Amino acid sequence: MKTAEISDLQKEYLMPTYAPGIALVKGLGSSVWDAEGNEYLDFVSGIAVTNIGHSHPALVQAVQDQVETLVHVSNLYYNEKQPQLAQALAEHSGLPGAKCFFCNSGAEANEGLIKLVRLWGSDQGKYEIITMQQSFHGRTLATLTATGQEKVKTGFGPLPEGFVHANFNDLQSIKEAITPKTAAVLVEALQGEGGVIPADPEFMSGLRTLCDEQGILLLCDEVQTGMGRTGKWFGFQNYGVQPDAFSLAKGLGNGFPIGAIVAGETLANTFQVGHHATTFGGTPLACAAALAVIKVVEEEALLENTLQKGACLVDGLCEIAVKHKSWISEVRGLGLLLGLVLDVSALPLQKKLQEKGLLALATAGNVLRLLPPLNVSQEEIDQALALIGEACEELEMKQVRA
Repeated sequence: MKTAEISDLQKEYLMPTYAPGIALVKGLGSSVWDAEGNEYLDFVSGIAVTNIGHSHPALVQAVQDQVETLVHVSNLYYNEKQPQLAQALAEHSGLPGAKCFFCNSGAEANEGLIKLVRLWGSDQGKYEIITMQQSFHGRTLATLTATGQEKVKTGFGPLPEGFVHANFNDLQSIKEAITPKTAAVLVEALQGEGGVIPADPEFMSGLRTLCDEQGILLLCDEVQTGMGRTGKWFGFQNYGVQPDAFSLAKGLGNGFPIGAIVAGETLANTFQVGHHATTFGGTPLACAAALAVIKVVEEEALLENTLQKGACLVDGLCEIAVKHKSWISEVRGLGLLLGLVLDVSALPLQKKLQEKGLLALATAGNVLRLLPPLNVSQEEIDQALALIGEACEELEMKQVRA
């Protein structure tokens, strides 16, 4: 099928919740191809999902082997892959006494965190969760209410109570939001949807201290920053703090749907039989995919590659920003979750790059978000920088002529 046929079929049978521009039909490594055979360098990675690239041989083999063995049994029975994955995540988290709960998506993982917090605080009359302005935690009723962006909430009221918004990187704002009903603070180590804004080190350390002093929980949303995206297994590890629990999804399965809650000793045994469940959470197939991802990150030293290639990408983007300082203000981010911050809308640059064969993502209006696979090569970084440089030159010339 060609793009026009796919588009027509989608318009006829799918609810119009998305507005795709091209039809992607194949992926390999850092590249994808559309229905007409055009190749693109993929610096979106399914929005921080395909961290080890498309069709990695180890992931393909693990999924094929598991499909031939056992796909699904439900959580009425043990399956060997689920505790193996839980052990790996607990060990990489560094949280003492960590235990996991598996689900299917980031929104589900954050829903689970919300339920976990409410159950923990129920005997104390604590149920409110403080979240950050410009945060993003999902599209379910509870998680969109937790999200600090009004645009995702319009038309969906009445919304659930129990969420209060404070200012990101502003500890005083959080102090002022705490009440006797406060159970937890939920924060992203780096706000991706909010504009690629990293947390300040003083903010994260101060937040941990404040939560300890107030007897409330610190939660981290690691859906986008987890699984090596920032150069650490989890974004909070860049700050030397430990949350009481955190959520995962996206890069955990490299495209196979799986989410997780990882809770330290304070919350590890709060859920008991009957408190929470999901039919598809932690299937043998999903866990086999995630175990393969972890093995690839370890064996191919992708945390180190993320830091190294991220530094190269930052250097190149900074050079581009200097050349176009009249409308590019800064470069920010961590690892390979980077943003080119513009003084104008980022959409024209996103579209220009797509025309040239580079997929990137406009976010927060004026930020071009770059999310290459963690195993991206230096050649691919150089290629992307050349395309970004060309696109910026062309847009600036167009603006001058206008």
